[in-house]
Amino acid sequence: MLEAILHGFILAFGLIPPLSVQNVFVFNQGALQPNFIRALPVIITASKCDTLLISLAVLGVFSGRSWLILEKACLFVAGILFLIYMGVMTWRSQPSGKEKKETVTFTPQKQIAFAMSVSLLNPHGILDTVGVIGTSSIKYVGPEKIAFKIT
Repeated sequence: MLEAILHGFILAFGLIPPLSVQNVFVFNQGALQPNFIRALPVIITASKCDTLLISLAVLGVFSGRSWLILEKACLFVAGILFLIYMGVMTWRSQPSGKEKKETVTFTPQKQIAFAMSVSLLNPHGILDTVGVIGTSSIKYVGPEKIAFKIT
């Protein structure tokens, strides 16, 4: 049991440093909002989406025959569209220069919608949860698997 907990803990710390679109969005919303309460929608949404993806990966939903070709294709297309959208939005954004630029904060509804899209459609996040966490959880069963998932 201790091995599963330590494995999950070390794995979690190893997956935190690479900055993905989700991490950057959560950091930006935390910095731009006037107080912590206004940043809670994005924090809660991102954490719930990560919990969902990790739970599905550990349960093996993405592996084997249970993950159909159509589902893979839909996820692949959604990921491509997401990356194209993010690329276009980044390309169109104004670079921050010396001129004073007014910052625009997202409403709670936009925070939730965008946090869901950068969490559930982000290929980097899917690879981390399915490819790394899901694959690492294969060696555990029963209570050890639950302990690994929780850490």
